[in-house]
Amino acid sequence: MPSSSSPTVFLLLLHLFVRLSLFGMTILVEHPDSAVEVEEKKVSDQTGEENELVLDGGFVVPPTNAFGHTFRDYDVNSDRRDGVEEFYRINHINQSVDFVKRMREEYGKLDKVEMSIWECCELLNEVVDESDPDLDEPQIEHLLQTAEAIRKDYPDEGWLHLTALIHDLGKVLHLPAFGELPQWAVVGDTYPVGCAFDESTVHHKHFKKNPDYNNPAYNTKYGIYSEGCGLDNVLMSWGHDDYMYLVAKENKSTLPSAGLFIVRYHSFYALHRAGAYKHLMNEEDIENLKWLKIFNKYDLYSKSKVRIDVEKVKPYYLSLIEKYFPAKLRW
Repeated sequence: MPSSSSPTVFLLLLHLFVRLSLFGMTILVEHPDSAVEVEEKKVSDQTGEENELVLDGGFVVPPTNAFGHTFRDYDVNSDRRDGVEEFYRINHINQSVDFVKRMREEYGKLDKVEMSIWECCELLNEVVDESDPDLDEPQIEHLLQTAEAIRKDYPDEGWLHLTALIHDLGKVLHLPAFGELPQWAVVGDTYPVGCAFDESTVHHKHFKKNPDYNNPAYNTKYGIYSEGCGLDNVLMSWGHDDYMYLVAKENKSTLPSAGLFIVRYHSFYALHRAGAYKHLMNEEDIENLKWLKIFNKYDLYSKSKVRIDVEKVKPYYLSLIEKYFPAKLRW
């Protein structure tokens, strides 16, 4: 397009942007020398009713993690860097289809312990996540930090507050009463098994020694799955996410599907940060992913040394637990 017409085109597009903004839409207007991007928190139709989620509840992302480094930086020189990479080396070698099937069969019996959600929260005081480059506090602190940050910005979404509280409870797998699984089988980023390991997964190079890496049944884009099969039909690497999902589902939790989706896939960073594996998603997954992306911001960036007054907030979370879970659960 001749340069002399560019200002006219830009003004026309800007006029279009203003008209569309009246209906709550978002548009990117590009110009040869500039770009204007406007992001709306809520998208409304012509009746004024919201038809999209609030993607930014006002949470301000801190510049550094609890160690003073950027978040999820697996290369920064720190006391935890080498240990984190060694964790993922072992994790990537051992998380195979056969291993995941064995773990799901064994732990799907839910015959280890019977206890309440809050009792499980208290057990988590004994766990520190070795795969996390951002925090070394006991897990109960992280659960409450996440839940309280979401509660502040989304006060009417009680189910989401509770989801934040319980999302990491599966880390009790590391404790003796649950078989004392090694941390590589409990924590860390998760990913599908039974199809090719996407390169966006942290420390991808270590998958080369996984027994499924060169198996033609498992190392293609779709592997044992099909287009749009739905993530509920996909085997995920075994850990606290999948275990807590099984616990919630089998104990008949009344959390909405988005809550169960968050529990199972909150460590699936290749999906919600890099956009990998979307070819396996169905329509319900696509809708639930919107909530997961909201949750993930709080899960990741609320990690800090700020302490939560547990006794002060406990009554509120006990009321949510009573609403969405039975008094005692099989684990």
